[in-house]
Order: sequence, then structure tokens, then C-alpha cells
Amino acid sequence: MTLAVRGARVMSHPRRTALAVAGALVLPLLLVALPADAQQQGPSILPGVIPGSTQGMTVKSQILVLMTLLGLLPVMVMMMTSFTRFVIVLSLLRQALGLQQGLPNRIITGIALILTILVMRPVGEAVWRDAFLPYDKDKIGLEQALRIAEVPVSRFMLAQTSKTSLAQVAHLAGEPANLAPEQRGFTVKLAAFVLSELKTAFQIGAMLFIPFLIIDLVVSSVLMAMGMMMLSPLVISLPFKLLLFVLVDGWTLTVNTLVGSIHGY
Repeated sequence: MTLAVRGARVMSHPRRTALAVAGALVLPLLLVALPADAQQQGPSILPGVIPGSTQGMTVKSQILVLMTLLGLLPVMVMMMTSFTRFVIVLSLLRQALGLQQGLPNRIITGIALILTILVMRPVGEAVWRDAFLPYDKDKIGLEQALRIAEVPVSRFMLAQTSKTSLAQVAHLAGEPANLAPEQRGFTVKLAAFVLSELKTAFQIGAMLFIPFLIIDLVVSSVLMAMGMMMLSPLVISLPFKLLLFVLVDGWTLTVNTLVGSIHGY
């Protein structure tokens, strides 16, 4: 029995990283879902479960919030990480190569998810170490854990967010213009982060699209000059684009560009 308990407590490094990333996504959004008065109360919202807790949300309400947010976990993965940037760039790259059928959506999503876990690993480890473990050991309450978990996630998002997008979203939300970025509401930072990720993804995708667009133009011009207008240029240009992509080690360059575009925080 003792060995079984110890074995259950031992967690492999990849599994711990994935769980930490999931925790980094769930915990800060829990703070957004809490009522404003609950966020300003004591260290716990579990009355009768954690010692010293006398007020806050009931256990039923907390279970409802947890189950709802777990159902929203896929959306949170897309919106609160760099997954959006990665999957858009990879989709544009597939379209530029003309591999709509040769590169399935599952492969694109899998590559984007792996890169997301790689990039979000420091954030997940910070949430795991500073928020989840103390809360799991009953050293801090849930609300305090949520506030601690929000810090590294917000720091990561602000590092990727442009000032223009943040100011625009803050204006739409009705927040004062003189607030520091760290003092903005979590939903404001999240919306500005998504807008910035879309802009960055399209910028990188456009740069990747240009070489393959040139090949398509050259092949189309040659076919028209030869009077072979009935032959699809994609059939001729596809081998040349694949050859160019392989010769320049395109996957390595693409991954380096995507991961390198993530600013430090």
C-alpha cells in the first residue's frame, strides 16, 4: 500500500509539464470567474473544507465553476497561449506549399500543440511551483493560489502584447488610460493578447508565403508563354516548392522563427 501511494505521487517530467501547463490555463481563468467580492475575501472560498475559512463560495458553486472551466479548456489553450500563432502560421505554410491534402489538420494541430507546450513550459512550472503545490499542501487558500497563478500567465501575455492593442481593448472596456499594463483587468489583457497574436501570425505567414508565391508566378508565366494554359500551374510548381523547402531545411527554419518570435518575460 505504501509503495502504491509513493508510486502515485511520483510523476514523470513530461506529464508534470503538461499538467502544469493545463494548470497555468485553468487557475488564472478561475480568478476571472469568481465574483468581485469573493476575490477580495480571505484566503479560501471553501468554507468547512480548509481550516479558518468562514465565508465565500459554497462547495457546489465551486464545483460548478470548475466543471464549466474544464469544459472550456480547449478554448483556453487556444486563447491564453501561443497556440493561435503557431497553428495559423503552419496553416498558411501548408497553403503556400499547396499541401492541403498532403498535410492533414491533425498534423498541423499536433505540431502547434507540441510547440505550445515547449513555449509555455516555464509558465506552467511557475504556476505548479508557486501556486498549485502550496495550495495542494493547504499552505494557501484557493483565491490566493489563483492570484499567484495569474501573475506568470499575465506576464507572459503582456510580453507578447502590443501597446496599441492593449490601449484599444482598454478603451473598449472603459478602463482609465493611465493604468500600467500590469494593473489592467485579466480579460483586457487576454483580449489584447489574442489580437496581438493574430497580427503577429499574419506577419510571419506573409513572410513565409512570399518565396512560394514567386515560384507560382514564375511557373504560371512559363506555362502561359508555352501555350500550356490548360495545365494547372500547381501541378508543376509543387515539386519545385517542396524541393526548395527541403533544401533550405524549411521545418527547422519555421520552428526557429515561431519559437524565436516569443518574447521573453
